[in-house]
Amino acid sequence: MNLKPLADRVVIKRVAAEETTKTGIILSSGSQEKPQVYEVIEVGPGGFIDGNDVEMVVDRGDKVLVGKYSGTEVKIDGQELTIVRQSDILAIVEE
Repeated sequence: MNLKPLADRVVIKRVAAEETTKTGIILSSGSQEKPQVYEVIEVGPGGFIDGNDVEMVVDRGDKVLVGKYSGTEVKIDGQELTIVRQSDILAIVEE
């Protein structure tokens, strides 16, 4: 199933948590910190929203930081995805 977000919405997927520390210690799944870094899966068209012209600045494949309690979580075909507004995205992560 494909999701096509409307307006200024963005579909994102959480990036996997690190399983080892920088020093090489393997972490159990309970002690792994949930990352707030997500990968952009699909981007809406933007347009004229709430009286403002919104241009989409994120693209598919971008890594982004999102607020802890932002968006709506959905499960599609066994994948856990989150739908957020572009304004809920705090930053684009560049490596």
